[in-house]
Amino acid sequence: MTHLNKIYILLFILLFVGCQDDFLEVTPSDRFSDAAVWKDPALISAFVNNIYNGQHHAFQTEMLSSLCDESMDVWGWETQPVLKGDINSSYLAVLAPNHWTGDYYKLSWNSLYINIRACNLFFENIEESGLESDEINKLKGEVHFMRGYFYFWLMSFWGGVPVVDEALSPSDDFLLPRNTLEETVNFIVAECDAAAELLPVEGDKSRATKGAALTLKSRVLLYAASDLFNSNASWSPGYSNPELVSYPGSDRSARWQAAKDAAKAVIDLGVYQLYGGTNPGSTEEAIQNYINIFLNNGTEEDIFLSFFDHANNSGAWDNPNVGLFNCPNGWENWGGNTPIGQLVDDYEMEDGTKFDWNDPVQAAAPYENRDPRFYANVLYDGAYWKQRPASTSSYDPEGKVQTGYYEQQDGSVIPGLDTRQGPVQDWNGTYTGYYTRKFIDPALDHTPTNMQKYPWRQMRYAEVLLNYAEACLELGEEDEAKTYMNMIRERAGMPDVPGSESGDELMERYRNERRIELCYEQHRYFDIRRWMIAPEAITPAQGVNIVYPYGSESPTYTLTEVQDRGWNDNKTYLLPILLDELNRNDQLIQNPGYINQ
Repeated sequence: MTHLNKIYILLFILLFVGCQDDFLEVTPSDRFSDAAVWKDPALISAFVNNIYNGQHHAFQTEMLSSLCDESMDVWGWETQPVLKGDINSSYLAVLAPNHWTGDYYKLSWNSLYINIRACNLFFENIEESGLESDEINKLKGEVHFMRGYFYFWLMSFWGGVPVVDEALSPSDDFLLPRNTLEETVNFIVAECDAAAELLPVEGDKSRATKGAALTLKSRVLLYAASDLFNSNASWSPGYSNPELVSYPGSDRSARWQAAKDAAKAVIDLGVYQLYGGTNPGSTEEAIQNYINIFLNNGTEEDIFLSFFDHANNSGAWDNPNVGLFNCPNGWENWGGNTPIGQLVDDYEMEDGTKFDWNDPVQAAAPYENRDPRFYANVLYDGAYWKQRPASTSSYDPEGKVQTGYYEQQDGSVIPGLDTRQGPVQDWNGTYTGYYTRKFIDPALDHTPTNMQKYPWRQMRYAEVLLNYAEACLELGEEDEAKTYMNMIRERAGMPDVPGSESGDELMERYRNERRIELCYEQHRYFDIRRWMIAPEAITPAQGVNIVYPYGSESPTYTLTEVQDRGWNDNKTYLLPILLDELNRNDQLIQNPGYINQ
């Protein structure tokens, strides 16, 4: 009888369900239909917000600084293939190694095109949304900007890429060829122009504005005019499709003029200025002023910011915890992306002359009388940082960085608290003798659950001034270039560029100024490639071995090679297209140097 009752109940349920024609026509409770999204202002706003979530930021465990001549990670992760030119189309460590946090996947070929498709869906549906025209235009301006932003990353890594401006469906042909570099650049510029026409000059700096659109245009056109994209792929002889990675012809003056005009358009908006002005009253004020550029939620220098959803990210790996990732191990932090000796040595002396280890006076006190930005950006042996945690405070009540070694009377050596032989987290200790100071708030403890919440600066005005100066230099307008370089230098408390400096010497000064002002801000990785100076820049990473002789407070400094690096192959000026993409789409043509890999 029990079994018969169960059968009757089952038959009743099936009969009841069969009579309900709409039983399977239930709207899912955890998602919205396309029609629902484009009729609801709140859902449209959420859709656009999700496009913004596709932005990349640098507050990762591994930073792009460790893939060029700025820093070295302490963990020995997958940077070596990039730094030695050993990557190929089936191994792409730069964007998605196993140990890195998820945000780097936002720079992958697949992720960028997923975000581009979302932009295309927006444009195909927004006109039928019923929103007011002003609101539609503002959102269109933002999405034009974001689509240009995603294509900028594609262009920067790969050159010319397939330009897709419609949301492809499963029935569409996905086997699209690459557009030329020129076509790709023109598309991005058109997106920036369209955005600039629709967006307000000022507004919420976490959303696109006219200034952000024009700044992106400035950056794109600067890259487009640079050596790499005007080389006719000369760095890879025999490449059959140079139009994919370079402009045809040799007349670059028009491209440099376009880059200059684009930067000047941002300047002429008149709404941005260097934070803290250009006349600090003292070296200490200049140092603190530069530190504070990054320890706030927005200033007159900021053009475009990325804030973070800390509340909905759990754990140290998922959050942009720049302090935990990069502060010294002697403070129970992870060491992270430590400045290499080459970057430290490129900070000028405070009088504007070059630092030189061969100068006995400078070599005896290498951290004295340097560019104020050095003290704002680098933690070096003897630099005050902050009070130490309980685990190490008894060893160092002063809170000073210890990357040196202390000889004892019996000849033994005690390692500093922040070395790789220190008493806590030695595996996170620096190899170079330095730690990064930039971006990090010393007022916080920087634990997995206690992190700073300042935004990542996608764009700031200093970059625009430097873009403008570079274009002026390339056009032979040296005095104009010096005027804008000096704005940056004066804000930093540094003397003006010497009036007699010209030609290659002035260009070298400019490039170093850009290196110092924008360090760790994801420019140098691309700068050494677009200037085609990577063979000179990517050399074995240097550090410094610091030893305090017994009874002496004056240490000795010995330069040492701490990581094998070398630009073995020019092919890595651009990245290879992934093997999976090539297998799916035989219309794609691989980048120079990676054919048959």
